[in-house]
Amino acid sequence: MNTENFSNCKLLVVGDLMIDEYVWGDVERISPEAPVPVVSVNREDYTLGGSGNVVNNLAALGAQILVAGVTGTGPGGALMTKRFEDLGVDAGGVIQDPRRPTTRKTRIIAANQQVLRIDRETVQDIAGETRESIAAYVNKAIESVDAVLISDYGKGLLTRDLLAATIKKSHAAGKPAIVDPKGMDFAKYRDAYLITPNRKEAGLAAGLDIVDADTQDRAAAAIFAKTGARNLLITCGQDGMALYEDNTGPHTIRSKARQVFDVSGAGDTVVAVTGLALASGQALQEAAALANLAAGIVVGKIGTATVSLAELSAAGRTA
Repeated sequence: MNTENFSNCKLLVVGDLMIDEYVWGDVERISPEAPVPVVSVNREDYTLGGSGNVVNNLAALGAQILVAGVTGTGPGGALMTKRFEDLGVDAGGVIQDPRRPTTRKTRIIAANQQVLRIDRETVQDIAGETRESIAAYVNKAIESVDAVLISDYGKGLLTRDLLAATIKKSHAAGKPAIVDPKGMDFAKYRDAYLITPNRKEAGLAAGLDIVDADTQDRAAAAIFAKTGARNLLITCGQDGMALYEDNTGPHTIRSKARQVFDVSGAGDTVVAVTGLALASGQALQEAAALANLAAGIVVGKIGTATVSLAELSAAGRTA
């Protein structure tokens, strides 16, 4: 598992930015006002979520990062800007739009279990002028990066035309466009180098339930037909991953048994590590295997987590 060249790689992340807020506390009684637990708060943490977690993962592995997206102009937007500055990220493609809130997910956690999540967001498409500004930044930035990571959380940034322009420019520049998808309409990711759905997402996009190897293969064929994508990586939780290269396969990547605490953000880790490994010159099967190791590490952590170079190296030695 070669990670030596990661610090020389530059990647562009395009996607839905958000703040992940964690409220940690204890539950000792039920509210007298309603049959709900009363959480006594001990501490609160904030981190980058959505495509921001892709950025976090890349930064933890030493990559050089450019990011494009949209935030609001309030405290959430300011917090995100500060986090990017602290990480040394080029956030020149992040537009602050006073008409939109900064997407924020608040998770209430007690006894190491999530008891409630509160979302503050809009899923409306971004305004035309915002889209044009981001598209102009992306078009220029692609020339200087080694790979483009598209992180779709369905919050309105990745319109069909912005996706098409980004993937087309990536293809023309010879840079792989790797998509972490959202929703049932995978046709909007047409001609991507790699799409990385989980098994449920792949089944929904293909219009069938994936219950065995045969239905998984049929789902993969349907996705290839809809998207014209070059490669497909279906993540299968504790069953590992299934990689379909050039509409052939699958190449199965097994997961090492681990205790799972929290799967949130695992898809961000997969797209980040796969993209970074490809940018460093590794073959797709090697990149996917490394991403599988990384995902196995982060699901053993509470909250939206990242993986370090040291953890990846240790996991690689015991794989």
